[in-house]
Parts: sequence; structure tokens; C-alpha cells
Amino acid sequence: MIVTTKKLFEAAYGKYAIGAYNINNLEQAMGLFRGNVESKAPFIIQISKGARSYTHKKMLEAMIRAADEIFPEAIFAVHLDHGDEQTCYDCIESGFYSSVMIDASHEPFEKNVEITRRVVEAAHARGIVVEAELGQLGGVEEHVSVDEANAHLTDPDQAKQFVELTGCDSLACAIGTSHGAYKFTGNQGLRFDVLAEIQKRLPGFPLVMHGSSSVPQEEVERINAAGGSIKGAKGVDENEFARAATLGVTKVNIDTDGRLVWTRVHREYFRDHPAEFDLRPIGKVFMAEYAKFIAHKNEKLGSAGRLDEVRAMLGK
Repeated sequence: MIVTTKKLFEAAYGKYAIGAYNINNLEQAMGLFRGNVESKAPFIIQISKGARSYTHKKMLEAMIRAADEIFPEAIFAVHLDHGDEQTCYDCIESGFYSSVMIDASHEPFEKNVEITRRVVEAAHARGIVVEAELGQLGGVEEHVSVDEANAHLTDPDQAKQFVELTGCDSLACAIGTSHGAYKFTGNQGLRFDVLAEIQKRLPGFPLVMHGSSSVPQEEVERINAAGGSIKGAKGVDENEFARAATLGVTKVNIDTDGRLVWTRVHREYFRDHPAEFDLRPIGKVFMAEYAKFIAHKNEKLGSAGRLDEVRAMLGK
């Protein structure tokens, strides 16, 4: 059942965070639904601008509609990740998305407000909710690329002003994370002090953590042992998700970790089965491994086992 992120956030605020997982293909979609249903967690499917153009946007939408029928017990939102203004309008007009993200964080504050406000007005007119971003994360993810020298944390005072001026429904904050597999080089971590100050100014308002993959070292080591070359990758400590949830984080974006699972499964499978050329056996392995990965993340986020209470809240 597709719902808005706003409904999920109402259920989660202050208690746990909702996992927001990017997908690009059938195997990811099936593994994602299986993992969430098995762990009894509400979730958010994220479709990026790059995923919409990988095959065709209607292909992904059709797969999600099919999965909704195959897994009628699932409760989830369909969300545009890192959209520009035109892509947001396209998703709003499609009638399929329940949530869009407008990312104008690279613009000056006033311009970010102006663009975000336009998207909010268009989305709210159709019953769709909007995530916006203030502050800039470093790193690379698809078309988003920010040099660390230009990355900057979200200013708590500006965050309050931004929400009041734009009317957005949730806010992605820069609190020390970054996109991609190379998030930290030393002992850096989440800036809980900044997060606490933002929550103090925006009590009860849903906050979002981007760039929150943990980059499991076991995955990296197994990829490298199977012929990969991922050196020095380090991510967010997944044990910090629970603390972030108590400070208003209701949505945690996880993309890179899923890519690492895909890479590990495929590298090891073809190393161990060099004569194999059928895509289906390895696809089955990946779907099972991805489902296991999703269930584990939901445990760390605190969303596992919450499906019945969310359903009760929705009156379904």
C-alpha cells in the first residue's frame, strides 16, 4: 500500500527512523519488498533521476505497482530522490509518486527558498509531500557531486527560517555525512550537536539524513578479495541511527550499501562459477542477500516489527 512519507513520519517521529532505499531494477525491487515484509517494517522506495532514465521511468513504476500487488501487506512511500525542479514537476504530474525531494541546496539561500516554495505549492495542490535540503553534503552520488571544500553543515537558525518560508514537509540536513563510499577519512562521525540544535528550533519536524550508508568493511573486503579495488571506503556507524532518531531524524537514506551488496554477490558468483552465463541464478542469490541486508538495516533503524502499529494508525 502506497502512502505519503508524512504519514510514515507521524508514526515514527522520536521513536525510530524509516529506511529509504534506492532501487534501479527488478532484482532490487523484489529483494527490497521481501526484506521489508519479512522484517515487518514500513519503508520508502527512492527513485533517483538516474534510475528514472536507466531504462525508462514507466518501467520502474510498473515494477513497483506489481510488487504492491504481490506484497499486499507492505506499507511504503514512493519518493523522488534528489530531484531538480523540472523532474519534481514531472513526478507530481505522473500521479504515481507520494513524495518528491527538491534539491536546490547548491543555490544561495534565497534562491533555494524560491525554488523549493514553487515545488511545494505544486505538490501540495496534488496531495504530495515535499522534502527539501539545506546545507551541502560532500561526495558523489549520480549527478550530485560536491567537493569536500564546498560542503557545509546546515545552520540551525537558517533551518527554522527555511522551513517557515518554504512550507516543506521534511528537511534533509547536512550533519557530517557524505554521499558515496568514502564518507570519512579519520574519526569523524555524525554531528549530533548540530542535529540537536536543529531539532530544538524545529520540534516535531521530520529531519532526513542523506549519505547514511555504513559501508560495511566485510562487504568491502569480500569485494576486494573477489577482484575489486575499493580502498579506504568508510561509512556511517549504523549503531548511531537510533540516537539520531531520538533527535528528529525520521528518514535515513541508504543507497551505497545496496550497491556494495550487488557488487559483492556478482564478483563472488562469477569468480566461483566462471562458466556461468545465465543471469537468473545470480539474480536469485542477490535478491536473497539484498532482502537479508534490508532486514538488518531495519533492525538498526528501529523500524523492524512496526508494520502492525503503522497499519493501525492508518486505520487499515
